[in-house]
Amino acid sequence: MFESLSDRLGSIFEGLRGKGALEEKDVNEALREVRVALLEADVALTVAKDFIAKVKERAVGQEVLRSITPGQQVVKIVHDALVDMLGGDEDASLNFNTTPPAAIMMVGLQGSGKTTSTAKIALRLTKREKKKVLMASLDTQRPAAQEQLQILGEQTQVKTLPIIAGQSPRDIASRAMEAGRLGGFDIVMLDTAGRLSIDEQLMSEIADISRETTPIETLLVVDALTGQDAVQTAEKFKQRVPVTGVVMTRIDGDARGGAALSMRAVTGSPIKFVGVGEQLDALDTFEPERMAGRILGMGDIVSLVEKASEEMDIEKAKKAAKKMAKGEFDMNDLADQFKQMRKMGGMGAILGMMPGMGKMKKMVDQAGGLEDKEIIHQEAIISSMTKKERAKPKLLNASRKKRIAKGSGTSVQEINKLIKAHRQMADMMKKMGKGGMKGMAKQLAGMGGGAMGGMGGVGGMLGGGGGPDAADLLKQAGAGKGQGTDDLDFDAIEKALAGQAPMPPGMGGLPGLGKKK
Repeated sequence: MFESLSDRLGSIFEGLRGKGALEEKDVNEALREVRVALLEADVALTVAKDFIAKVKERAVGQEVLRSITPGQQVVKIVHDALVDMLGGDEDASLNFNTTPPAAIMMVGLQGSGKTTSTAKIALRLTKREKKKVLMASLDTQRPAAQEQLQILGEQTQVKTLPIIAGQSPRDIASRAMEAGRLGGFDIVMLDTAGRLSIDEQLMSEIADISRETTPIETLLVVDALTGQDAVQTAEKFKQRVPVTGVVMTRIDGDARGGAALSMRAVTGSPIKFVGVGEQLDALDTFEPERMAGRILGMGDIVSLVEKASEEMDIEKAKKAAKKMAKGEFDMNDLADQFKQMRKMGGMGAILGMMPGMGKMKKMVDQAGGLEDKEIIHQEAIISSMTKKERAKPKLLNASRKKRIAKGSGTSVQEINKLIKAHRQMADMMKKMGKGGMKGMAKQLAGMGGGAMGGMGGVGGMLGGGGGPDAADLLKQAGAGKGQGTDDLDFDAIEKALAGQAPMPPGMGGLPGLGKKK
């Protein structure tokens, strides 16, 4: 959602970083461009003005203009101001400090994604917080709204309140709270009705339900694609009900992002959750610092690690690690890697969270992308192989390739690409098994650009060949001035990554993981 804003800010700051010393006029010119970028991203005018004023106040100080790295200092100031604008250090977690069951009321306009968001939050609370959740639909206006929540409850394995036809929303809410008390539930999720526009009947109904159930949290669901209308909707709801937080849906769409940037500053309500996809587990907590890092192209390593730990099968990972240590890597292992990649949102999503990988992500996207569709094609090829062929890819001769191509609906050329990429990855695993990071780095440097078009051969296989040269990437990653792979102390780097020692000189720290001040 923030791609265009991220690109604009990236080009502005690149110009600043290239200058050895900064004058006040340089900062003013850059901030003028930042203001235009924010307004183009649909950020509210008052919010954009306040943001620029805060940044300017700090950026034209003597400590910045005379610092050794003035460009980097300005980027840090902008990052900190973005964090403040998005919510700062405010605790945006859900409040359960009440006698169970705690009522969470979902409000918003029709079509904003209330019912789906209710199920997503209920699933998250059940899985992560280990809470016993009951969902109840209070929507008697929209056809099949109650049945929709019931089906979502079956899919998420979260209990839903039985439907009784003819009851009013207030009666359903009372029954839900009573069922929550009798059933020993920790949380009761109340999915209220929406309207196509804000009207008095909707507001009165929500106010009645709020008085009846006294919810500990009232979450307003807004659609990110509606832009500043979402902010205005939030302001109107706040006038009638005590909105404690905002759930922003469709943040993975092509909206310009202004609503997310303006919401906290205009309404005073923090964004608590963001919907990042259609799947029921595609819900993230909104972390201002991480979001600011993504907007400025610094990546989001913490979210990447969290997502990997959630999706990863620990036992499978241990077995794979043992095989790789022996230098073994067959087509079954490659298929497992593809499944893991798909669970994490595809290579595009992974690259988007990695510091400094924004440009590579664009190259990958331009080359045809590394999303589910392409990965599924590769999985189809592997699935069309016999068990022996998957275990020993060397058996794949011309006639076998033709059979696999027919079975998977692909071509022999695509199968050859997959085999080539697998061979390169297998060689890399052998090097890792023999020489750890040093062996892998040498292997990457020897492979050149063709194999690195999408992370270790995957890009070449999925149409992304012609990526950046691996040796250049190693230099950028910290091999430094004049250092080759032989000059890097990989043993020290491995210890540092394991938290057993500091990073060796010349390597710096991991971007985005600096100490909090």
